Amino acid sequence: MKILVVVEHDQQAVRTATRSAFTFAQDIAQRKEGTVECLVLGSKMDGVAADAAQFASVLTADDPALAEPVADRYAALIAKTVNERGVELIVAATSTFAKDVVSRAGGLLGGCMASEVIGHDFRDGQLTLKRPMYAGSVTAEVQLHGSPQIITVRGSAYAPAEPTGESHSITPITVNASELPSHIEFVSRDTKTSSRPDVSEASIVVSGGRAMKNSDDFERLVGSLADAVGGATGSSRALVDAGITPNEMQVGQTGKIIAPDLYVALGISGAVQHLAGMKNSKVIVAINKDPDAPIFEMADYGLVGDVYEIVPQLVEKLNAN
Repeated sequence: MKILVVVEHDQQAVRTATRSAFTFAQDIAQRKEGTVECLVLGSKMDGVAADAAQFASVLTADDPALAEPVADRYAALIAKTVNERGVELIVAATSTFAKDVVSRAGGLLGGCMASEVIGHDFRDGQLTLKRPMYAGSVTAEVQLHGSPQIITVRGSAYAPAEPTGESHSITPITVNASELPSHIEFVSRDTKTSSRPDVSEASIVVSGGRAMKNSDDFERLVGSLADAVGGATGSSRALVDAGITPNEMQVGQTGKIIAPDLYVALGISGAVQHLAGMKNSKVIVAINKDPDAPIFEMADYGLVGDVYEIVPQLVEKLNAN
């Protein structure tokens, strides 16, 4: 079986979630006597390619026309690579990138797809996948029939792969920019630069909910506590919808699915959609003034009280140590 991992990166290195996709791909390859390659797309990708080569042989599509992850161009190159190399299984991390780009490539290839995979096994030689449904209240078992197969895995469900210790090859792919689709135009990216870890990769995440009245309060409470413990900041959808926090901070069914070592929920009631995004956290701490908030049913530690009073005291004690 030929397996291709589509690499997601930050222009410098492979993202942790993609390393989890490598873990999945390597296990499949070992059990099916297959091979794993990965595909790096972008511009000025030497550093990313070198990082990816720690895990598998690398194919690089490196061109200025690929500087931004525009779905039609990336999908066309993924489909072209799959067809030319006879790939049977495409693997990527579950993310907004995969939802936009990899699913589009699946459509071009006419393959069969399973997303948000959290586990797998083989039954009578057939790959059986586990994926959550209905905001995580049900875990479905799925078998794909058709080729190629496209699978995205949750980074929180698989441990990140470690370097194999081998020196894997890096092979450039010819990119003819004039032949690439141009129906989609990149205009801009709305994001906020931060020195804090990315919420999808951090081991500690502090999230704020509807209790936060504005962005200044969010930074003063959620941001300060996150800085005190060296963590990332996250938020509920309510704050994103209100324009208080950017979309990339959203944790939940329609946001980031995470499983940090420690998750601190400040003023988050615990709607099922939010719980679907963080319920696999190793330790959950909740602070909420409503003693009946659903978040307390999920929390390992809970404190009933006003975050505006409790969090400044907590930050003060942490910073004093």
